[in-house]
Amino acid sequence: MILNTELEYKGNLFPTNIISYSKDVDILHFTTENNIILQLTVLRDSVLRFRYTTVGKFDKDFSYAIDKDASRGYNHLEISEEKDNYLVTTAKLICEIHKTDLRISIYDANDKSVICEDELGFHWEESYHLGGDIVKMSKASQTGESFYGLGDKPQHINLKGRRFENWATDSYAFGKDTDPIYKAIPFYTGLHNGKSYGIFFDNSFRTYFDFCHERRNVTSFWAQGGEMNYYFIYGPKMQDVVTSYTDLTGTPELPPLWALGYHQCKWSYYPENKVKEITSKFRELKIPCDAIYLDIDYMEGFRCFTWSKDYFPDPKRMVKELADDGFKTVVIIDPGIKIDKEYSVFKEGLEKDYFCKRADGPYMKGKVWPGECYFPDFTRREVREWWAGLFKELIEDIGVKGVWNDMNEPAVMDVPGKTFPPDVRHDYDGNPCSHQKAHNIYGMQMARATYHGVKRFNYPKRPFVITRSAYSGTQRYTSTWMGDNVASWEHLQIANIQAQRLALSGFSFAGSDIGGFAEQPNGELYARWIQLGTFHPFCRTHSSGDHGDQEPWAFDEDITDVVRKFIEIRYQLLPYLYTAFYQYTHENVPILKSLVLFDQEDPQTHYRTDEFVYGNQILVCPINEPNSKGRRMYIPRGEWYNFWTQELVVGGRETWVDSDLDDMPVFVKAGAVIPKYPIQQYVGEKTFDEVTLDVYYKNGKEDSELYEDANDGYDYTKGRYSLMKFNLAGNEEKLVIRIHKRGQYITSYSNFKINLIGLPFEVTSIKVDNEEVDLKDLKFNNNSLVLTKEFTNLQIIA
Repeated sequence: MILNTELEYKGNLFPTNIISYSKDVDILHFTTENNIILQLTVLRDSVLRFRYTTVGKFDKDFSYAIDKDASRGYNHLEISEEKDNYLVTTAKLICEIHKTDLRISIYDANDKSVICEDELGFHWEESYHLGGDIVKMSKASQTGESFYGLGDKPQHINLKGRRFENWATDSYAFGKDTDPIYKAIPFYTGLHNGKSYGIFFDNSFRTYFDFCHERRNVTSFWAQGGEMNYYFIYGPKMQDVVTSYTDLTGTPELPPLWALGYHQCKWSYYPENKVKEITSKFRELKIPCDAIYLDIDYMEGFRCFTWSKDYFPDPKRMVKELADDGFKTVVIIDPGIKIDKEYSVFKEGLEKDYFCKRADGPYMKGKVWPGECYFPDFTRREVREWWAGLFKELIEDIGVKGVWNDMNEPAVMDVPGKTFPPDVRHDYDGNPCSHQKAHNIYGMQMARATYHGVKRFNYPKRPFVITRSAYSGTQRYTSTWMGDNVASWEHLQIANIQAQRLALSGFSFAGSDIGGFAEQPNGELYARWIQLGTFHPFCRTHSSGDHGDQEPWAFDEDITDVVRKFIEIRYQLLPYLYTAFYQYTHENVPILKSLVLFDQEDPQTHYRTDEFVYGNQILVCPINEPNSKGRRMYIPRGEWYNFWTQELVVGGRETWVDSDLDDMPVFVKAGAVIPKYPIQQYVGEKTFDEVTLDVYYKNGKEDSELYEDANDGYDYTKGRYSLMKFNLAGNEEKLVIRIHKRGQYITSYSNFKINLIGLPFEVTSIKVDNEEVDLKDLKFNNNSLVLTKEFTNLQIIA
């Protein structure tokens, strides 16, 4: 607890009055009479870092979360001293530091309104049991304030009135409100009075957050060790907060396009003939699929980096044959290395002393799938290098295209807490520590080492990695999924919330186990889950296999048809999704946008959980209940077209939407230009000559983008990409589309097929690049036309 009311002020220590102040360029130090130092760093006009020490000096400054390429620099910095306060002023913020107790108040520099202010502010409690301090921060919650973020928490999208713990935990068959689970992402966004800010508490110890749960007007966060070290990020738009946090902690490189296709997984597909049976069925039924996953049973006795000779006698041949049929093979790798003197990975790790040790010397021994195991210390640079090198055979020699890291919380069986004991020691990149500090970043550092190995041996193609556990910044290396969920309608809703929350927390490349990992969905639930997964950045069916089959054809033919229909829609929308990934990786814009992020000025969005915007212009709302023929949903402000009927609706209200089993509520923003590819059974199956642009009329202006490159490899970093910006402007008598092109990549297709949707007038003439063209030459029919991709100006005239 931040401050138990029965023990008020007992055991808690507080800063006293400030006695000195110093400045070194953008770093300010405030020292109190009882030797507390506040180090305030101005990173940007809208980003401040607050770091406190209780012992008169700071430890070495080190963080796994912060991206080395994070933006720095500001336009204005002024420090002044008043009778009771110091004032630090930037172009966007005024930070007031109270002289008597070091409390902080932060104001908008333009209108002087309060953004965030300390309640008790920084305080701490000496912990003789844990060693070091329990560091604490409490802030006053403003009237009507809401809170969002914290990664994968399976709770309401709005965190107000709840308390959470960040301790990466193996949570098989977790439920609604289970806490903690797999990830520890200590970042949240606050919103009040139309303004938004974020706080990133960069502390890898076990951390806690209380959003007006204990005391209704107080928000607090604390950690069982380490420093009080947090970043304050101002918007005032939520999207600005999230993009600034994502800039601070980093984004991944662009994934290969195939990684955005549909993936199929199970615990486990084996032997080889079973794998081939599954992949052949996809092609026979013409259900698109790009990746097949092999779980732990592909290994020899669950030993990582080995293959079962009985199940997979010639993996290189099999992987090539799968690749020839369009399937990329993804394999699982866990952190536990089986104790076996005949096992080369174990022998080398032992010889080089690469495994984690207990405080009194012996190796950390734990039981996981292979039996008794040792665990690499991924917080050592040389161990990460060694681990990366182990992927040579899998990736370069055999041809595996992706790696899936599981059990990396780290999860250990048959022990209290299901993880390492707290006395396990880690190098922490030259900052030796116990597992209390390293636990939450262990999975991140494993994923980092895996990423570098896959990237090295897959070059010149791009790597694909997926992780279960994560800390802030893990998104630089890997995609993720939500862990061992359950085949239930409640978990369908949870999956939707978790994907939105991760996007709000800088981690967009995420998805759930479609259909549920534990237990067995019926056909209706599976179909509804596929519909949601179609609009998640990562799209994979995965199940435990204990309860029956969970492939697209495992139910009746009607369900198979629905599943095929939506997977085909995903493949048609791949250029739209890939463009959203470009905006995420280059501009830090989240791919999924909760309605509150999309329109924070509308108070009706602040508690909406189901609806979200996919990319910038497609509104999605899953069906969360059985036997539904539709649902009520909230349409955001503006004008939207029903994706299926093309009916125009005006937003800013809740409305009923019909939705039988073969569709779901999907709307497109008026003015959008939505690119579509022809349906393929896998990425790269076809070379096509035409790309479709669905153009949705708007009386007004709207901008859209289409990003393309070679779909893999790194030529795009040298300028070989194509970025088209569509500027649409419409009125009652004309629709104008202007295109601005950038980049050196030449796309393989020649033409655009343009579908004009929602035109309020009959077309009498069309001008292309300011010259009138005969409608017959454009194959104009039913408001559809074909144009060369080189056009820059299109005018549709009544």
